[in-house]
Amino acid sequence: MTGFPILSAILSLPLLGALACLLTGAGGARWIALATTLATLALSIGLWVTYQIGGPQWQFVERADLFGSFAWALGIDGIALMLIVLTAFLMPICIAASWEAIEQRVPEFMACFLFMETLMLGVFMAQDLFLFYIFFEAGLIPMYLIIGIWGGANRIYAAYKFFLYTLLGSVLMLVAMLWMVNYAGTTAIPELMATDFPAEAQTWLWLAFFASFAVKMPMWPVHTWLPDAHVQAPTAGSVILAGVLLKMGGYGFVRFSLPMFPEASAQLIWIIFGLSMVAVVYTSLVALVQQDMKKLIAYSSVAHMAFVTIGLFTFNRQGIEGGLVVMLSHGLVSGALFLCVGVVYDRLHSREIAKYGGLSNNMPGYALLFMLFTMASVGLPGTSGFVGEFLALVGAYAANSWVAAVATTGIILGAAYMLWLYWRIAFGAARTEEAATLKDLNVREWALMAPIAAAVLWMGVYPESFIAPMREDVAVLLERVQHAAPPGDAMVSAGQPAPAAAHAPAAEGVHH
Repeated sequence: MTGFPILSAILSLPLLGALACLLTGAGGARWIALATTLATLALSIGLWVTYQIGGPQWQFVERADLFGSFAWALGIDGIALMLIVLTAFLMPICIAASWEAIEQRVPEFMACFLFMETLMLGVFMAQDLFLFYIFFEAGLIPMYLIIGIWGGANRIYAAYKFFLYTLLGSVLMLVAMLWMVNYAGTTAIPELMATDFPAEAQTWLWLAFFASFAVKMPMWPVHTWLPDAHVQAPTAGSVILAGVLLKMGGYGFVRFSLPMFPEASAQLIWIIFGLSMVAVVYTSLVALVQQDMKKLIAYSSVAHMAFVTIGLFTFNRQGIEGGLVVMLSHGLVSGALFLCVGVVYDRLHSREIAKYGGLSNNMPGYALLFMLFTMASVGLPGTSGFVGEFLALVGAYAANSWVAAVATTGIILGAAYMLWLYWRIAFGAARTEEAATLKDLNVREWALMAPIAAAVLWMGVYPESFIAPMREDVAVLLERVQHAAPPGDAMVSAGQPAPAAAHAPAAEGVHH
């Protein structure tokens, strides 16, 4: 693929598919969308296969100057590669999940999804600051439409809340970007990652970016838009919201906050750790009392994403790699759990936990897959959930043992609410006559969930295939931030810089 602009091709394909969907009827739009997303997935797998592990940091680079300092600049590292593959993997599953569930305005729905795929992939590929901002913000529009048009009864409220929360945070980020470009004289992200911004300015820049990424993750207390958005969104909307859109916040921390503002990241680490610890405990307790399946999984997402923020800000290899693996794992597992909810919702048109029960009797295939994804969410060894959370906790313990102790309670609470959910849905006697007569998974539904099940087990058994492409990029990030790393188990509120040697042993890390 040398010399072929594969990144531009990957971005163009869903866009062309979206236009084609608008020019055809419902049946044609479904097949066009499925074929387009499968072709995009094939190209993304081609990226993964041809990516040189241990090669240059930025690969498949494309650049065309457009006007002023703005450029069409694309390129990926290993971290972006994994998120691109995750996005491309989930999209055909979302299209197939909407095959029968979406009956109104089908061409427009499929076009929205394909347009959103281009924008999400663009976030991970952009190497120009303003190009990144355009992709980052424009992704709000199709998701706003998907919730607002094809969502549930309270969809307008949820769509507005989603849009306003995520947009307001990003206004501050744009102001910070303008200041950075004026100071550094470039909009190229790789150059900005190597720029040493003044220490006094870093704090304000870090806070401006934090305002955007914290909402996107979402971190407590700006997480309240997420349960509403999930409950009202159609199944495919929930899958892509949990699977990819939340990961943009974590990607932003890795790409901007840590490498560009390392001193500020070290000094303000207490904000990240403090909010993440509250999120792990508080949202787990809230999940425990939910009666709506989607709300329970939505609150569990906030708790799991707190593991990401804790891991990324440990300033050591295990923590950062763990945070990145949690991002990938959560994208698969939470997406699969929302698909599991969608399967029974399509049959019974209720998400109320109390209306189910005993599904292992009449839906054994469904109960088997639901159990696998529940165990992955809990972090059972052998599943993807274990790898990321274990590494993140090892990294957290090296950075601050109190943070690790509080985060560990999240795993205990996670087991409590997920296993209790599974027990109420799958075991015992059916609580309603309708639940007792539900039919097991059909061929289409098996085709949706079996690939995710395989990926969850693959990541759990052989995580090296996912960690290896990112390892060199984590090492580059550590070189950039380690001079500012706070000493292990110091009072995080102090945020005092430590010598680079303070974390040298931890940085070498465990070989997976």
